[in-house]
Amino acid sequence: MNLFITIRFLDVLDILLVAFLLYQLYMLIKGTIAFNIFIGLFLVYLFWLLVKALNMELLGSFMGQFIGVGVLALIVVFQQEIRRFLLLIGSNHQVNKLLGMEKLFSSDKYKSASSQQLKLVIKACENLARTKTGALIIFAQKSELKEFVRTGEKINARISDALIETIFFKNTPLHDGAAIVIGNRIVAARCIMPITENQKLDPKLGLRHRAAVGITEATDAIAVIVSEETGKISIAEGGELHLNVSVIDLSNMLEKVFLESNDDV
Repeated sequence: MNLFITIRFLDVLDILLVAFLLYQLYMLIKGTIAFNIFIGLFLVYLFWLLVKALNMELLGSFMGQFIGVGVLALIVVFQQEIRRFLLLIGSNHQVNKLLGMEKLFSSDKYKSASSQQLKLVIKACENLARTKTGALIIFAQKSELKEFVRTGEKINARISDALIETIFFKNTPLHDGAAIVIGNRIVAARCIMPITENQKLDPKLGLRHRAAVGITEATDAIAVIVSEETGKISIAEGGELHLNVSVIDLSNMLEKVFLESNDDV
């Protein structure tokens, strides 16, 4: 009897890839309702194994039918998490650069925002914060957010601090919802954003902050929020919310994301 087990390099790679995928799955559903659903499905699966071990044929047959459509059920239940996982892969800058996907699928419809235009955005956020005027500005990156642009009023105007402040002025019909910025254009306003299901967020946070986290979970966009209650500026990126950032931090982050990424193209 051979007591030695041969472990190939591919076996180790297989284990590492599975571990990586499980970790990414955990990070995507952590703190969301989907995590509780996943635990529930896992407990149902363990119960089914117990039923099979005890040879309970009727209950085992019934649960077998349920388990049989498990993959389809998982796709339906976890569609947002699957979308976020695919987005994580598709929006990876290094992977796209390596495969040449950026040049293949890039759009030249919108020119990149200049340093001066980003300064106008920052100036507008600073003025909105000073007057405690609520605002939600979405900055698109690789995705043009077309499905979200359709939910609002199309503007397609050049970036201007005065225009941004006018959009979010309380008495204007456009102040509710989000303004979407693509490249050097304010494309639309009063756009409807998806609301996050992240249960770890502070319950005191309003719909603007939850919508900002929601859109950055579903896409590669960056969201800037100005609180109507406190006048504080916050940033959401990749489903993570950074509260009470300074104007300097806001400036550094936007310039790092947009100006440096434009230099790579």
